[in-house]
Amino acid sequence: MHIMMIASRVIATFLALTAVLQLTACSGNVRGEAPAEQPVSEQNATSDVQQRAKVHTELGMMYMQRGNMGVALDEARAALSADANYAPAHNLMGLAYMQLRENQAAESSFERALSAAPNDPEINNSFGWFLCQTGREQRSLSYFNVAIKSPLYKTPAMSNTNAGICSIKLKDDKAAEDYFMRALRLDANNPRAIFFLADIAYRQDRLAAARLHLNELHKIADSTPESIWLALRVERKLGDREAEARYAAQLNRNFSGSPEQLKLLQRQYE
Repeated sequence: MHIMMIASRVIATFLALTAVLQLTACSGNVRGEAPAEQPVSEQNATSDVQQRAKVHTELGMMYMQRGNMGVALDEARAALSADANYAPAHNLMGLAYMQLRENQAAESSFERALSAAPNDPEINNSFGWFLCQTGREQRSLSYFNVAIKSPLYKTPAMSNTNAGICSIKLKDDKAAEDYFMRALRLDANNPRAIFFLADIAYRQDRLAAARLHLNELHKIADSTPESIWLALRVERKLGDREAEARYAAQLNRNFSGSPEQLKLLQRQYE
């Protein structure tokens, strides 16, 4: 339950604002060797109608990143009015509906996007994340791996990190670690990958490694209630009461009212 809560909280924010809105993975999960395909969103428009669709989709992504799902959907519809087969617009609709928890509409939109551009790494990453968040973690890995294997995908660290998180949900820490390590080889300052490596190390009682990961994390990214709570518990197990007290003070001061602070007050360390 602890892992699921952390994963869902850390990730929901990420997907809405980035993923959403990055090499080789476990061979048993690959849907098949696909030709390399540049994301459609990065391709130059080949007609006036496609240019209009592209502009509306880019505007919609901006609105979605700002949390305005209604306007994002309006822009997606405008894009599809111009070009009904423009895959990034269907992907945008899927992401927006996913944020609104309208899962049936989201899935239909992702399927239309994949029908138009089956090997697009961005769309495969989006649909993989949707599957992971709707209880189909094993199936999600095949879509992440399409994105990971694409040499034209600019953010494979994202898909590796997503696949790692979904592997945790499948209780496969070894696969998760492999994905996170690949993500860090691509992006050494990937805070989500570092956090989850620390979490795995903590659960496996590799406390020195967990501490090392968390120290690295707090050098490159702002502290979160999740990272401070994990660091506090690491230091508690290591017996460093001074460090434990320091993290407790930080949690109480900066994240009052958070679930992690409530756990601290109730002394629910596990």
